[in-house]
Amino acid sequence: MSNLITFYDIPTTKAGQPFSPNTWKTRYSLNFKGIPYHTVWVEYPDIEELCKKIGAPPTSVKPDGSPFYTLPVIYDPTTNTAISESILIAEYLDAKYPDNPKLLPPGTRPLQHAFSNAYLPTGAPVLQFAMPATHRILNPSSEVYFRFHREKLFGKTMETLTPVGKAREDEWAKVKAGFNTVDGWLQKGKEDGPYFLGKENSFVDFVVGARLMWLRRIFGEDSPEWNDIKTWNEGRWAAFVDGIRKYEAIH
Repeated sequence: MSNLITFYDIPTTKAGQPFSPNTWKTRYSLNFKGIPYHTVWVEYPDIEELCKKIGAPPTSVKPDGSPFYTLPVIYDPTTNTAISESILIAEYLDAKYPDNPKLLPPGTRPLQHAFSNAYLPTGAPVLQFAMPATHRILNPSSEVYFRFHREKLFGKTMETLTPVGKAREDEWAKVKAGFNTVDGWLQKGKEDGPYFLGKENSFVDFVVGARLMWLRRIFGEDSPEWNDIKTWNEGRWAAFVDGIRKYEAIH
């Protein structure tokens, strides 16, 4: 039996092109630390059954109070341990593989947790554009699941969620404003390097990189949306992607 870590991710209609901004945090983390692993692809409707089977804990609760299971999840056969949630996975990997590069260097863990929470709402404006684009690249079983739950959440169909005309321009400007906020955080340490801890990568860089990867995948590398984002903040986001591209391998 293999001792490789199993990393569970969500497939798309394009083989070998995962999209999830949550699972990419963990894929980047594994690649950064140089830890051998293999990917098992799981469609949205099958996530809960998988997690229960391998003992991966839920990450939150549903409105009815029942457990809610999400990816990313890893399973480490050497310790018979299943871990859910990207930052908890990062903590586990640092503890299990202390000689590999640190995702959360000593003294940074509270700040990286705080950043992850503060960063989440900066992406809220893009959801009305990203949900329909995500829906279009999913396999049939995931597509049905995703449509049902996202339409219930937003109160609109996938076809009507994205605004048009002047409203689209106004809402896209809010997307840019979210990026401006994060750029402002990075500007405070620009003399130290392009990343949140200066010249060296850490987990929070992969939190940002995962969202950028999501937008690249769902809109397309040559799309008007991604080409626009690449120009924002003096090209910071295109450079950011290039800086962590070496950690994009799919195993």
